[in-house]
Amino acid sequence: MTSKVQCALLLAGVISLAACMKQSTGSADSNTAATETKTDSAAKPSDPISSAESAAPASIAHDAAVVTVDAGGAMKELRKGSNGWTCMPDAPDTPGPDPMCFDANAGKWVAAWVAHKPPAAGTVGLMYMLEGGTDASNTDPYAKQPTADNDWVKTGPHIMVVGSPEILAGHPAGTKPDTSVPYVMWAGTPYAHLMVPVKGS
Repeated sequence: MTSKVQCALLLAGVISLAACMKQSTGSADSNTAATETKTDSAAKPSDPISSAESAAPASIAHDAAVVTVDAGGAMKELRKGSNGWTCMPDAPDTPGPDPMCFDANAGKWVAAWVAHKPPAAGTVGLMYMLEGGTDASNTDPYAKQPTADNDWVKTGPHIMVVGSPEILAGHPAGTKPDTSVPYVMWAGTPYAHLMVPVKGS
């Protein structure tokens, strides 16, 4: 099976999963209200384990390793995992909630991103951010706060597919995307990846 066929099958599976999750999460209006409430800094969870687990379905998050990353990029393990997944709690230095969980392949991509190094080619990984990514620049992979020119975007709960340039083909890659549909984040950088919303943002 060619890599392009594998990527196409993976994308079809991710979009199907997103559709199923969207159907099971209630109305878009209530989801929007909940997401906006969570952007308040007072709503950030104080327990890093609970925060990290909120990023993925319980069936994955419960047995995942939990790690934090300090300002220098060093990772600290808070809990050992047993299923090959790793979760990170909300970053305290960003305005809104952004915990994430990722599989082993995506973990290599995350490690490269944290270390400011190019990720290895040809390793497709999957990441969950079911609390959303309410705070990110769509053009600067390392921005911590919005500025007048760093194209800040708000994306509700979503899945990310990383490590596959082929899977990005045909998806919008502009600086100011419609975050209610799949789009490319950080286009033109080594960390370009596909964002797939799973419920109304």
